[in-house]
Amino acid sequence: MDEAGGHHVAIDDTRLFVVERGAGTPVIVLHGGPGLDHHEFADYLDPLAERSRLILVDLRSQGRSDHTPEHTWTLERMAQDVIMLAGAMELDRYVVLGHSFGAFVALQNAVDYPGQAIATIVSCGVPSMRYLDGVDEHLRTLEPEWLREQVTDSWAREAGAQTSGEFASIIRDQWPFHFADPLDPRIEGYAARSAGILSPDVLRHFSAEGSDGIEVEDRLAEIATPTLVLAGRHDRTCVVQAGEAMAAGVPGAELVVFERSGHMPFVEETEAYLAAVAAFVDRVTDET
Repeated sequence: MDEAGGHHVAIDDTRLFVVERGAGTPVIVLHGGPGLDHHEFADYLDPLAERSRLILVDLRSQGRSDHTPEHTWTLERMAQDVIMLAGAMELDRYVVLGHSFGAFVALQNAVDYPGQAIATIVSCGVPSMRYLDGVDEHLRTLEPEWLREQVTDSWAREAGAQTSGEFASIIRDQWPFHFADPLDPRIEGYAARSAGILSPDVLRHFSAEGSDGIEVEDRLAEIATPTLVLAGRHDRTCVVQAGEAMAAGVPGAELVVFERSGHMPFVEETEAYLAAVAAFVDRVTDET
């Protein structure tokens, strides 16, 4: 084991690194990025382990998971990895929770494999890349003004990132954009608590023009199990309108909007985020 509770699980063509915490209904947790790892959640989700078995996953070729050929780095393959992982771990009933890029994977999984998970939680995601069209406008209005250049420069560096140090510098410069208050005093602490193993090759791959993106808006009605959509009112990336569209498109979906959050509600409104997730998991566990 590489860290407390961590181990590799063999699935088909690779091994995924997972960290397990708690007991109860399994919740497969998918991190954002692309190119981050399970440390993105730091210990913010740990209170959920009092009632659920958290299975925090390093996605394909990221973190401590084994490296795979670049042509396998697609949302569809990562969505398939989720059901392969559940099978390898002999999980009969489980919930999938994905945040940001992980939300893309979770949503792709829910569409491609309806009914495999008992429920899905889409945290700060979108059903189509068209919802990211407003990112540049959000940047133009970002205050204070000096942060605009910092964030713009960090985006430009993504396509050329070669080392974990370069990636760490990029993400450090981007964190303010992802909080409702770009000067939130919690940002520095969060960055320190969530530092993990970064994968610049995966970041470069998905930052390339024409790279794989989520496009399932016309398939949302195919999702056959309970779905919880979580959104930040002030999210500049995965805008709240995307959350509203998913809630409207998925039969019976629930929507929770965190009124004081940007893209990181599990940091910005931790207690409310945990309460929403816990209540949903408890409910679907009782109903299925």
